[in-house]
Amino acid sequence: MFIKGDKVLYPLYGTCIIEDIVKNQILGDMKLCYTISIPKERMQVSIPVDRADTLGIRYLVDSEVIETILTGFYAEKTDPVMFENQRYCSELNKKKIKSGDIFLEREIIRDLTRKRLFNKLGNDDTKMLNNACQVFISEMMEVKGLAHEEAVQILDDVIEKCS
Repeated sequence: MFIKGDKVLYPLYGTCIIEDIVKNQILGDMKLCYTISIPKERMQVSIPVDRADTLGIRYLVDSEVIETILTGFYAEKTDPVMFENQRYCSELNKKKIKSGDIFLEREIIRDLTRKRLFNKLGNDDTKMLNNACQVFISEMMEVKGLAHEEAVQILDDVIEKCS
């Protein structure tokens, strides 16, 4: 269980802060809920504590994990079906981003970057790539103590070097 003040990653929004833990009435039941501040969106949400795992909310990774991701960005191959079947690609990437797994997040960025080399990305793919990059950048900024521009440049350099 998270505590007030914890910095966490909410897969759809990036780095967030647990502002409070309160009891809220949800559908007639009293539930313990996290009040999560999402700085990127300038909003707060209330999430039942027992739903946090299923929403992929997790602690931030450490600096070594970020380095592992950056140095091994293109080490694995992309499933060829990602290039051939748009529906498969979209559904798989939605599951990956919702999982909160930073390694799956890297796969989204890697695979859509590779896909972009062969074809112009559609709106859904472009939004997914941008969202995955922003979520990764927000975590890298927090973990490594970087400014937004520095984190963007590091990710852009990795993507460009391996494209």
